[in-house]
Amino acid sequence: MNRKIAVVGLGYVGLPVAVAFGRTHPVVGFDIKAARIAELKAGKDSTEEVAPADLAAADIRFTDSVDDLRSCDFFIVAVPTPVDAGNKPDLSPLVGASRSVGKALKKGDIVVYESTVYPGATEEDCIPVLERESGLRFGTDFTVGYSPERINPGDREHTFTKIKKIVSGSDARTLDVVAEVYSSVVTAGVHRASSLKVAEAAKVIENTQRDLNIALMNELAVVFERMGIDTMEVLEAAGSKWNFMPFKPGLVGGHCIGVDPYYLTHKAEKLGYIPQVILAGRRINDNMGRYVARAAVKQMLVNGIDVARSRVGVLGFTFKENCPDVRNSKVVDIVKELQSYGIDVVVADPHADPHEVEEEYGLKLGRIDADHAVDSLVVAVSHREYKSLTPAKLRAMVRGEKPVLVDVKSIYDRAELEAADFTVWRL
Repeated sequence: MNRKIAVVGLGYVGLPVAVAFGRTHPVVGFDIKAARIAELKAGKDSTEEVAPADLAAADIRFTDSVDDLRSCDFFIVAVPTPVDAGNKPDLSPLVGASRSVGKALKKGDIVVYESTVYPGATEEDCIPVLERESGLRFGTDFTVGYSPERINPGDREHTFTKIKKIVSGSDARTLDVVAEVYSSVVTAGVHRASSLKVAEAAKVIENTQRDLNIALMNELAVVFERMGIDTMEVLEAAGSKWNFMPFKPGLVGGHCIGVDPYYLTHKAEKLGYIPQVILAGRRINDNMGRYVARAAVKQMLVNGIDVARSRVGVLGFTFKENCPDVRNSKVVDIVKELQSYGIDVVVADPHADPHEVEEEYGLKLGRIDADHAVDSLVVAVSHREYKSLTPAKLRAMVRGEKPVLVDVKSIYDRAELEAADFTVWRL
């Protein structure tokens, strides 16, 4: 493999990709954020996806200058693809990255997109930008590929090189090159998709499938609560069957499961079809934060707690456990709903960046301990620090005779918590 590689976008996805290639090939790592480039040059990764030793061992030239991309001929674009306030795809980061690459594009170059998009986006939205910025013709002067990212933030087992990579190309020769490049570092091998659209569709349904399965669990949790049945006990019983899938209820946030389905539904709607099942799942999952908060308030009222004068502690704010990623965190829905009842909400998280939380959500992280006690607790994220807390340590964080503990992820033994005088509610 003699391609000169550039990775455009050095976040949760792009940096692990750049480091993997940088172990055996010189790589140019490009990001528009000067602060991100500065921290990476200093050997630090604030996303905690790459260890300092691995970062130091990789041959990567970090830059925020487009001029440094001109020496490369194989561009991997790994930038965020979020949704806007109306849950419509926001392709501005992808278009911006395409502009940057287009300025450096030369004859014979290949551009591979890893960002999650709807089927057809590479051809309809990205290629025209590359042509316009470069003055080159697609298919004649340059070609493209699509190889969807499968990075799972915080997962130290399923890392970039250990996950089979879907690869596709705009023609047979490009597919061969893309497959060869990724095969040089991905030990799990590659799966060749027949077209760019097939690869794009494969990615977007991976997370749509998970979203729908979690939505089913969340809906069951709502039903079982009305029946007075513990959802986790039901799932444990059903899980004794060999082919029962082990999904659990919970908050669905982050930059994948809670976002990707909207890319698929957006494209379907443009083609004249209104998805029913996918959007129903999204509605259920998007409302779970408010549901959890209301359940907490209801139980506090039952316990005689003066809700409007109470203080509630929320443990955890990142979208998943043991990682600092706060993108699209649904914990904020719990916080806002509790605040709507006049509750003083204190949020703590050992992994989240306080500045990022304040900038993104307008919330200041605080302390919850014996010296900063609260009236009830919501354990929203199963960080290792919280899973290790004993009922006695949790009880020391709260005051009053009848505190409520909301165990969103069911990480504690219910009987032990009740023995510590907690009233327990969980999904």
